[in-house]
Amino acid sequence: MTLQGWDPGRLDELVPMWRESFEFGVGITDPHPLAAQREYFLTQVLPGHEVCLALQDGQLVGFVAASAESVSQLFVRVGWHRRGIGKRLLEWAKARSGGSLWLFAFARNHKACAFYESQGFRVVARGFEPTWQLDDVKYAWHSATA
Repeated sequence: MTLQGWDPGRLDELVPMWRESFEFGVGITDPHPLAAQREYFLTQVLPGHEVCLALQDGQLVGFVAASAESVSQLFVRVGWHRRGIGKRLLEWAKARSGGSLWLFAFARNHKACAFYESQGFRVVARGFEPTWQLDDVKYAWHSATA
């Protein structure tokens, strides 16, 4: 597996992979059209975050969108979990941080929550995400040297 920076030519591959991964992890069907998710990525995710792609034999198998303070998105292609992809993407984000990061996960996505906790993130708040009408968890990570 290799990591590379954002490639606009991968957008049409990224959006459906992101959608499938989200629905699989959270256990819901996203009612929004893919075009709306594409627009959200272009207008809300890309402007404030650096994006790193994980590729295996030319296929997109995951991505992370992160700033120096937070992880906005981290998704691994369905069927590619438990291969170290998420860990590598999270390590990439940690390396570019100022020594700490925060992120949100949906409480019902037990595998994602367990993954973040295994990577040194700790629960700092529990809340409710109004758009999706789901309980969420805010996690924080601090490096040992921060």
